[in-house]
Amino acid sequence: MAIRSVLLVFVIIWFLIVEGSVMEEEEGDTVYAWRMIHRFSDEVKALRVSKKSEAAGNVSATWWPEKRSMEYYQMLVNNDSHKQKLKLGPKHHLLFPSQGSLTMPLGNDFGWLYYTWIDIGTPNVSYLVALDTGSDLLWLPCDCVRCAPLSASNYNTLDRDMNEYNPSASSTSKQLPCSHWLCALGPNCNSSKQPCPYTINYDTEDTSSSGLLVEDTIHLASGRDDTLNTSVPASVILGCGMKQSGVYLDGTAPDGLMGLGLGEISVPSLLAKAGLVRNSFSMCFGMDDSGRIFFGDQGPTTQQSTSFMPSDGKYITYIVGVEACCIGNSFLQKTSFKALVDSGTSFTLLPNEVYNIITKEFDRQVNATIYRFEGYPWKFCYKSSSQDLPKVPSVKLMFPLNNSFVVHNPVFVIYDGSQVVIGFCLAIQPADEDIGIIGQNFMTGYRMVFDRENMKLGWSRSNCQDLNDGKKMPRTPPNGTPSNPLPTNEQQSSPGGHAVAPAVAGRAPSKPSGASIQLISAWFCLLELLLQLLLLHLLVSVSW
Repeated sequence: MAIRSVLLVFVIIWFLIVEGSVMEEEEGDTVYAWRMIHRFSDEVKALRVSKKSEAAGNVSATWWPEKRSMEYYQMLVNNDSHKQKLKLGPKHHLLFPSQGSLTMPLGNDFGWLYYTWIDIGTPNVSYLVALDTGSDLLWLPCDCVRCAPLSASNYNTLDRDMNEYNPSASSTSKQLPCSHWLCALGPNCNSSKQPCPYTINYDTEDTSSSGLLVEDTIHLASGRDDTLNTSVPASVILGCGMKQSGVYLDGTAPDGLMGLGLGEISVPSLLAKAGLVRNSFSMCFGMDDSGRIFFGDQGPTTQQSTSFMPSDGKYITYIVGVEACCIGNSFLQKTSFKALVDSGTSFTLLPNEVYNIITKEFDRQVNATIYRFEGYPWKFCYKSSSQDLPKVPSVKLMFPLNNSFVVHNPVFVIYDGSQVVIGFCLAIQPADEDIGIIGQNFMTGYRMVFDRENMKLGWSRSNCQDLNDGKKMPRTPPNGTPSNPLPTNEQQSSPGGHAVAPAVAGRAPSKPSGASIQLISAWFCLLELLLQLLLLHLLVSVSW
């Protein structure tokens, strides 16, 4: 106990030194003082400008509220309101889109991504958005100059037309000014009051979305079962996407995309900051192509988990570290890698060296002949002579603390025009970089929890019909409105299914580094204080 107490004293003293405490002598007494800095001081401004400039791409300056201005007091009031909400705890256990928590894949027409219907604006209008954990911004086709077609006649799986967002038709819509703290391109504006522009360039070649940022209402529902659902409007920031390019003109996310990343502008971040839910969300990918999304869900206590990893010292996206891989019961050496967990990528990509080791062992264990199916992107495909596939080995990803993620069915089944099975492919591709991507196909059969409070990825086996923790999973929207009235067959007979590369993650909340303060005479005072504390501790120990 004596040693532990001494160590505690050292820790306290060290904390005082590192955090920049100042000691002054005043008539023989030692006085401790900490330098206080206002959140809108010039010093904080310089630090935040530096961090924001770095995140936004060498932007040279940013807007800052002028002292004693209306904006200055408004931001202080908003900050107090936010802190009060945090003290009170989240208002809702779970939130999900007002049309229901259901998500669905829509086949090759829609890039093999998962989608859900969301309601935006007043009066509310429905949009079919792709769900992407690899990017941050929610954007919708809006005042279109160049957008994908929205008519159902252009797609095999739709039974109704999609909608174009019209800010002027929503009474709750307002343009985000360049002065707003979430306007990354604000310093490039001619005036702080003009509308904030945005441009997002995604990893897929020549794929982008650009337009203006808008603040409007998203309509959500809250409840633990179908009978307790209540309507919850929430303010979010979204992109009025006037121009799209690349795969966004070819059917991928024609009616918009919801970024679910770590950036401050993402829907999960805004909901948590408003105190509506915990800073976490889950997505479930069912074996039957159904799915669920829930904001505020931190998963069951029995789930496995692994920590997210920073990139260059910052948490900007959902990266995990895989320690090793197994094919069937075979443990494979030299198969560790880092991977982005990205629902916006249809299929999984692995670094070249790991890819070669895994595919070689998979091919050795599969009792089938390699066959090249024209139009399919995978190299390790096999022909099947019956409806029953041969036994396919599982792929297991090993994480720290003996946590494992098992992909029981890592293949993509190929059908002919009559929906007869003619073969299958190992749905893994080599990555161009050292970092891999865990795509949607590896998440099938799991409830994936993106716990941003604790910076962990959680997972548990699930059929996506219940929460696996004794609670019924709400599926339908309030007032009995039919949820997601679209067919969910994937049209797998269409060859040439393509994977969509992940979006570049947006800005993450920056962590300011404390400036060290040089202490000279204070060292002697600290040493003197340390000796006095040690002597006092020894006297107390002896008396006991």
